[in-house]
Amino acid sequence: MKGVVIVVNFPDPILNLPEADIPLKGIRAFLSQGQNHQIIFMEFSEDVDLPEHSHESQWGVVLEGEIELVINGIKNRFKKGERYFIPKGVMHSGKIFAGYADITFFDQKDRYGIKK
Repeated sequence: MKGVVIVVNFPDPILNLPEADIPLKGIRAFLSQGQNHQIIFMEFSEDVDLPEHSHESQWGVVLEGEIELVINGIKNRFKKGERYFIPKGVMHSGKIFAGYADITFFDQKDRYGIKK
């Protein structure tokens, strides 16, 4: 993807996964699709504000950089090596900072589609 700064050197098995269609700027994301879940490997080259929303449960581990999440009204900042969990239906918002990368598990088989 032209103009995107690579922040993590994901190995070829990850890079060979289909790209996830996630409507955020500056993202590069790869989708591993399970029968009842999705795992997304993503990295951001720009700061992104996440509007408040909810969905099925989500668990993530930060590989690089930082993310600020407001989960059920409580603000947290997660850095490299830290993990976060957002329970099903809980409202959350946040800010992703340029250079951020993570692996995120969604307990939802159709959270994101494949980029065409």
